[in-house]
Amino acid sequence: MSTGKEIIEAALFASGEPLDEGQLRGLIKGKNIRELVRQLMDEYTQRGSAIEIVEVEGKFVMQVRPEFADSVRSIAPKELRSPVLRTLSMIAYHQPLTVAKLTDRRGAAAYDHVRELEERGLISAVPQGRTRLLRTTARFAEYFNLDSADPEAIKRKIIELAREQRMGLDKWLGKQGIGVTPMYESLMQLCGISEYEVVNPYNPDDEERDRVQDLGVLVISKGYQEQVGEYFDGRIIEVSATTFDDVVNSINMLSGYGSKIKIKESIEQILGLKDDYIEKTYSITVKVAPQTEMIARIISELRLGISTDGVKIAPDYGTSSEGKEIGDGADILVPTHKNAERDVVKRICQRYDSVIEGLKKIKK
Repeated sequence: MSTGKEIIEAALFASGEPLDEGQLRGLIKGKNIRELVRQLMDEYTQRGSAIEIVEVEGKFVMQVRPEFADSVRSIAPKELRSPVLRTLSMIAYHQPLTVAKLTDRRGAAAYDHVRELEERGLISAVPQGRTRLLRTTARFAEYFNLDSADPEAIKRKIIELAREQRMGLDKWLGKQGIGVTPMYESLMQLCGISEYEVVNPYNPDDEERDRVQDLGVLVISKGYQEQVGEYFDGRIIEVSATTFDDVVNSINMLSGYGSKIKIKESIEQILGLKDDYIEKTYSITVKVAPQTEMIARIISELRLGISTDGVKIAPDYGTSSEGKEIGDGADILVPTHKNAERDVVKRICQRYDSVIEGLKKIKK
């Protein structure tokens, strides 16, 4: 006599798609569906089966365990064709995305792709004026075995798919590549990224705006995402390079596009430089009074003592964006903007040297 678990097991196997409690309850009356599914999950786990039952977005699905997926991929039913998958990737990455914008980038074939993706339940389309607004559905997360339909989780999955296909993310999204501002061009070398464009996305003219809009990824200074995002719909990566730790964090954010070997080498080099500079401050006992948040972060990484009546250190740009005089009366000025090195690592070294050498002179 059936306990109910057998029926649930048969239903999940026969369906091949996720089923919710309501659907399973329609097959078994008067049973605690969730408890029965949990028992099944435990049984599959305990016997070390290559099949598992998992819960995704409130639904249950029977699937091949990830560690066995590659072994059977060649005989598995063929899924989305590459062109359709790329169209889906663009929708998922930029959602919500209009059909009009999609066809501008993917061509007229995208209409057929959208129709197929709707039929598979992977996207939804809501009328918006003369076009339609496209988004991924909960079925999308189920299809790619994601734990949730969170947009960031989806973006990570798209990057993973691009790597599996040995194809750049820019090609998946119908874009032309990575753009970077001049101040952070040296980050590309540190990451081993050879193909990129140097652009000015902050106050672009019409020609420059068109160049930027054709890019898939844009690397800009931290704090400018809202400004640039008004016209750019690709991925924006905000980076900074005030300290060595900032550069390491920025490299890690770009790691999906670079060389693992080069990234490892660069991070080791930067952390070594950081240790060298900290060692140079061991003999400095004079306290400092940083005049801005930027200088405070430099002082913190150098592990110097701080005091309100200490040596005043300020950036050399004179006035802040609010018109406040910054460097007036400072004992040490740290080079910024046009007075600093373009290379991010050399720029930090230049700033740290100005602080350390300035303090040693004052000590004498």
